Amino acid sequence: MTSNAPDKAPDNAPASVTVRVPAKVNVQLAVGGRRPDGFHDLANVFLAVGLHDEVTVTPADTLTLTCTGPDADQVPLDESNLAARAARALAARHGLDPAVHLHIAKDIPVAGGMAGGSADAAAALLACDTLWGTGSSRDELLALCAELGSDVPFSLVGGAALGRGRGELLEPLPVGGTFHWVFAVADGGLSTPAVYKECDRLRDASGRGATTADIPDPEPTPALLDALRTGDATALAASLSNDLQAAAVSLRPSLAATLAAGTAAGALAALVSGSGPTTAFLVSDAEAAERVAAALRGSGTCRTARATAGPVPGATVVTNG
Repeated sequence: MTSNAPDKAPDNAPASVTVRVPAKVNVQLAVGGRRPDGFHDLANVFLAVGLHDEVTVTPADTLTLTCTGPDADQVPLDESNLAARAARALAARHGLDPAVHLHIAKDIPVAGGMAGGSADAAAALLACDTLWGTGSSRDELLALCAELGSDVPFSLVGGAALGRGRGELLEPLPVGGTFHWVFAVADGGLSTPAVYKECDRLRDASGRGATTADIPDPEPTPALLDALRTGDATALAASLSNDLQAAAVSLRPSLAATLAAGTAAGALAALVSGSGPTTAFLVSDAEAAERVAAALRGSGTCRTARATAGPVPGATVVTNG
């Protein structure tokens, strides 16, 4: 007799798997015009930085999800959660029942423009692949990542990369050193679709237009790629750019005061991280990072500030047993 029921994971599967996955900062986010499908082509230069979430998967009777850490109450624990969608996608690919408990230990700001949800999806894919022994190739995992969201592939890869298309088509980039950062965490989040919509509105309002017929194809800045390759923080500071920054500040005007506070405290450069509302400050070294972070925490312009560095590796199995 045959059955159409999904298979269960192997009996010799490990008791649990934990994957550590980093946040990202966009050192350049060049946004093309709005396409007929509503998306925008990007030239998106990603850098993985040392703020991490950890996702632990454990065999269970059914797919369940829990979350702890800062702002865990803002993380959806239903089917809309990207980590849960990742587990289901991998299970469907291999004809398995996605019967796991997913626990997310959050440290990446929620809805902060640092790809926290995307990071959790990449971590869940790698963790479930390890738990179930499905042996997916890196290309297979990246294809699933791209189906889940534009930032998910980079969360799997880490390091530094140029993302094209919607950001999901990755080209690894060489980095010649460590760059030190401070991230100022705002109260509440910003909706990425709302920020793109505001970007289009501002472009239309300026008279330049907002479609692919109006906006040149986005390209990375050669000077920025050079600065990454040589590890030159001063040159990188001169090249940082984010085409979504004006839209994020338009929707959250208080971000302007945060950007000004970090610059006044000695940051080499300041920008909104991705679609915001987290703001990123490039600094010269670890000591400067601690000074700028302390000044931002005392400025009253943000909820907290975190010092870290990058690049760091992408999603990595840290426990398996």
